Amino acid sequence: MATVNGPVADASATVEPARDPGKGTVEFRFRLKELVSGLSDTYPAGMRERERLDVERICFHVELVHRQGARLVDLGGGLGMFSPACASLGMDAFLVDDFSDSVSDDHRIEDIPAHRNSGVHVIRTPVLEWGRYFESNSLDVVTIFDSMEHWHHSPRPVLIEAHRALRPGGTLLISAPNAVNLYKRFTVPLGRGNWSDFDDWFYPEQFRGHVREPVLADLLRLVDELGFIKLGVWGRNWAGYLGGKLKRGITRVVDLPLRARPTLCSDLYVMAAKPS
Repeated sequence: MATVNGPVADASATVEPARDPGKGTVEFRFRLKELVSGLSDTYPAGMRERERLDVERICFHVELVHRQGARLVDLGGGLGMFSPACASLGMDAFLVDDFSDSVSDDHRIEDIPAHRNSGVHVIRTPVLEWGRYFESNSLDVVTIFDSMEHWHHSPRPVLIEAHRALRPGGTLLISAPNAVNLYKRFTVPLGRGNWSDFDDWFYPEQFRGHVREPVLADLLRLVDELGFIKLGVWGRNWAGYLGGKLKRGITRVVDLPLRARPTLCSDLYVMAAKPS
């Protein structure tokens, strides 16, 4: 792991051509799952079980964007396994985060072996300031996974910088929780739709919970207004697998059918490209 304190020079590399998203070989998927599972085992005891539950999601993320030698920036990735997995697979991976959430209060990024040993470049800064570290047309991939909904500012300036910093043909991948997924369509009429626990919202000096969750139309309009070209849309239901026993059981039944209707899924993905 290397901490970055100033602008990063453009070091163009030979990059593999982009694959069709999610169409990796069986061999690659096996190797990827083995890698990410191994990373989860290196986390501190208090985080390890949560990271093990996150292996499938991280594998999905990596498979969508992996290209050998590509330069990638992950915005708001925190202590998760995505950037270490990308770095371990030969990508030039940068992690941008302010590390001000409650998990980072208990565990420092410097003490996480997955990041320390994989060669991730860490930039400790608010996402509003990330662009000053990168030259124009110097990145191949920018990712934002389950971070935008926590921002207390517009995503527009952050994404304008992504458009500037990406090379022509570069990839932007955004995921966010779906504000109107199927589960919420049942629970909100019953009065059970709160995003955050009262204590998490009321007592901390700085609230880090969800400020605004998007719907799919929001994400599609966002990439369109900023001049990106839409490449793909996916729905997944990771949140259901993190719930109680009943919720996990229901998720196993409905997950695959719901993927055909992303607007009903708990997790939304939009991939777009900067025009060539």
